[in-house]
Amino acid sequence: MRLWGREIRCVRGGREVFSGLTFEVAAGEALAVTGRNGSGKTSLLRLIAGLLAPAGGAIDVEGLDPELTLPEQAHYLGHRDAAKPALSVAENLAFWRDFLGGGTSHVSECLAIVGLAHALDLPAAYLSAGQRRRLSLARLLAVHRPIWLLDEPTTALDAPGQAVFADVMGEHLGSGGIIIAATHSPLGIFARELRIGGEG
Repeated sequence: MRLWGREIRCVRGGREVFSGLTFEVAAGEALAVTGRNGSGKTSLLRLIAGLLAPAGGAIDVEGLDPELTLPEQAHYLGHRDAAKPALSVAENLAFWRDFLGGGTSHVSECLAIVGLAHALDLPAAYLSAGQRRRLSLARLLAVHRPIWLLDEPTTALDAPGQAVFADVMGEHLGSGGIIIAATHSPLGIFARELRIGGEG
C-alpha cells in the first residue's frame, strides 16, 4: 500500500494556502504534518479525505481495494470531537460504528482499550475533554480502515491517554496501516515529518 500526493495546490476562500506540496507514505509508516497555525495542515488532511478538492496536483493510493475510493478506506478524525451529548458513551460509538460501515468490533472492547470501560452508560454530556477525545479515538478501532488521517489527535489527552494512543497507533502501523497526523506535539511514535509553510 502506498499513499501519495504530487504538486498539490490548496486554495481556500480565494487565498492560496500552499502549492507544490509532494509527499509519499507506505504501509507501516506515519507522517507528522507540522507547521505554524494557518499553514494548511488541516486542509491537507481534508484534501486527502476528499472533503476538499485540490486546486492542482493529484492525490492517490495504490494497493488497496480498487472498488473503493480513498475516502472510503480512510478514517478522518478532526480536532473537534463529534459526540451527541444525550447519547451514552456506548451509544455514541455504536452510532459511529454503524455509520462508518458496520464494523464487527464490539463497542465495549473498543472502549476498554481507550480506557472508557467504566463509562459505557454515561451520557457523553458528562465527559471531560480528555474523555471525549478517548471516545473519538475509539472510532478508529470500531471499524477497520487502513489509512488514519488525524488532526491534533493528542489534544486534551493526559499522559496516560497519550501512552494508550501511542500503543493503538503502533499496533495500526504494525498491521500495515498508514497514519498521517497534523500535530504540534510529539505523537509518541516514530514518524517522518512533512513541514508546511517554512519556519514559524
